[in-house]
Amino acid sequence: MRTSLVPVILLLMSLFAGNAVALPDIQAWTAEKGARVYFVQNMMLPMVDVRIVFDAAGARDGDKPGLAVLTNGLLAEGAAGKDAQQLAESFESVGAQLDNDSLRDMAYIGVRTLTEEQYMRAAINTLTDVLTRPDFPEDAFNRELARMKVALKASKQSPSDIASKAFYKAIYGDHPYASPTDGTEESLELITLDDIKAFYNRYYVANNAVIGIVGAVDRSKAEEIANTLVANLPSGERADPLPAVQEVISPNTVRIDFPSRQSHIYVGQPGMKRDDKDYFKLYVANHPFGGSGFASRLVQVVREDRGLAYSVHSYFSPMRELGPFTMGLQTKAEQTDEALSLIRTELNNYIKEGPDKDEFEASISNITGGFPLNFDSNSKLLGYLALIGFYDLPLDYLDTYVDKIRDIDLDDVREVLQRRLHPDSMVTVIVGNGNGVNQNDNQVSTAANE
Repeated sequence: MRTSLVPVILLLMSLFAGNAVALPDIQAWTAEKGARVYFVQNMMLPMVDVRIVFDAAGARDGDKPGLAVLTNGLLAEGAAGKDAQQLAESFESVGAQLDNDSLRDMAYIGVRTLTEEQYMRAAINTLTDVLTRPDFPEDAFNRELARMKVALKASKQSPSDIASKAFYKAIYGDHPYASPTDGTEESLELITLDDIKAFYNRYYVANNAVIGIVGAVDRSKAEEIANTLVANLPSGERADPLPAVQEVISPNTVRIDFPSRQSHIYVGQPGMKRDDKDYFKLYVANHPFGGSGFASRLVQVVREDRGLAYSVHSYFSPMRELGPFTMGLQTKAEQTDEALSLIRTELNNYIKEGPDKDEFEASISNITGGFPLNFDSNSKLLGYLALIGFYDLPLDYLDTYVDKIRDIDLDDVREVLQRRLHPDSMVTVIVGNGNGVNQNDNQVSTAANE
């Protein structure tokens, strides 16, 4: 019996593999009240994943950092007269899972549910209540606000969190991206329940929404789901454009004392937008340098050759405006100067010379060969739909991705590195007790408990 099942299992595996590498057919339309919808039918499993994305994240906090995170978190704390426990039971009783979060650019809420009609209808109706009829109960507001204050105090004991926040502040200055999404001690004392309601009323509107749907439903059912979700939302208006990010024009080093045996180091600058004309070139350019894990040049030089760090990396974080280019590592406190000098030297050399032919070809092969794994599940594909819709990327983004990577040559990489990365005017943040940095930067010393 076991032998007879082998051909069947192999056939199923081959069918699944073929589906995994197939490019998804993305359908897009505008739903009622202006919400944009992106849909992919996938009949492999009797499930559907739905996500509603809003331009309602940390970049919209204004002078009260943490407001977006708190608003998003409170959605499921009470809606349509049900408290958090009752809402959770409503989802769990039909096997559905709620998912929500608020980042710097985007905030979202969604659900994964079975497609059997009685279960799916109940899950979508409960999600609609959470999205369109939040109660924002005062006790939940006070509880969540207290939790955020405790979490903020805990983050001050994390050198990694301290370094990340200081890095964004040093790069972005007065830009909305500089504000910590989890708030500050001052802002969390100022946020009121009226602020939460005003934020929700401004940004959680249909014209500011992108709906992603992936799963075993047809187009008509997807349209019905989308229209149900936004039926009780006001049309409203899309969020205003964010201000442009200013380039860093001079080097700056921020040193933060922290009682740790290791120093946490970040070096970088404003990098690229999600819809940047140089997106693919910059992505390929970074891959052999610090974006390919243990195969990257930084890992080879800093970890393998010199033993200065267990983990070292570089990456671009594309956002609506210029997201950061970041090099990061942790090293022993007494090795801070040596490690910092080494990654700066490597970056300078890499910008001047670019990757060698073998590094470049290996990166192209790695990126294109692994690309299908980026959307081999409903949840991964849903993330791409949200990204495509939120950033207004072309509908053929996934179809043309591999070709755009393969169209890049070594000269393109060398040119874009020299044009877009500026090692002489980068921000450096060091958290720890390392020795002084031998660098002619404008140094700022900051105590961790300030």
